[in-house]
Amino acid sequence: MQELKLSDLKGKLYIPPPESHKGQNGKLLIIGGSHLFHAASLWALKIASKIVDMVFYHSVPENLEMVKEIKKEFYDGIVVTSERIGEYISEADCILCGPGLPRGNDPKDYKQSTKELVYQLLTEYPEKRFVFDASALQEMNPKWLKIPKQRVIVTPHEKEFERLFKFQIASIKSQINFNSQNLKIQTAQKMAKKYNCVILLKGPTDIICCPSECKTVTGGNAGMTKGGTGDVLAGLTAALYCKNDAFLSAYVASYVNKKAGESLFKKVGYFFNASDLVEEIPRVLKEIL
Repeated sequence: MQELKLSDLKGKLYIPPPESHKGQNGKLLIIGGSHLFHAASLWALKIASKIVDMVFYHSVPENLEMVKEIKKEFYDGIVVTSERIGEYISEADCILCGPGLPRGNDPKDYKQSTKELVYQLLTEYPEKRFVFDASALQEMNPKWLKIPKQRVIVTPHEKEFERLFKFQIASIKSQINFNSQNLKIQTAQKMAKKYNCVILLKGPTDIICCPSECKTVTGGNAGMTKGGTGDVLAGLTAALYCKNDAFLSAYVASYVNKKAGESLFKKVGYFFNASDLVEEIPRVLKEIL
């Protein structure tokens, strides 16, 4: 296990070739949102639209109407209705599922529960790349992570990790303890091996593990505790996974997200939000590339 450094990223990320055409540099489908949680999936949509060529967006009807209103803010975004979602799943390079999805089954939202939706996606489209975040992590069975042929990326915070893997790793009060940090890393590595997935365990120090290795990313600040910053990270991770390796996508997303937060802190202190983070991330990516 080692801490990620900028030198680890040089020359590894996919960069769109000058002669490429629309659609060749990534297509991402985002499934999220509910009548209670509107903004979560929209933040993921906004950051992804700055990175990939096409963003397909599926949500509850009122969220779809909101996206139509703000469509001028992102390019090549397509609102996907329930009747056509299968068509766009087939076309997408990666699927992000979870930001803002309901917990349990609410008839005001989707025709099926989040748990049923996640299982259906994994079993009917095992060739696809998936990123699961937020409510999807709270409703899924970890055994399902072994179904796809591509590695699934999960992006939990500590409590979501404990709930997903049924493994209590440490109390929030002991996060600064060295042994506690080692325990988190060891546990994340164990779960990544057991379920053949990539885990981006969010915290003051992010821990990113695949079955064969782990990296840590330090940085960020308390301004990143604002609602929506995790949704931005999920959207960034999924956008990168469209054209990059799963482990690379997860640890680059973590690094860029934290560096963007640090850059904003230099400008405005703690007083920024998820929308500010969306605008700062492309500047950080440009510096890296």
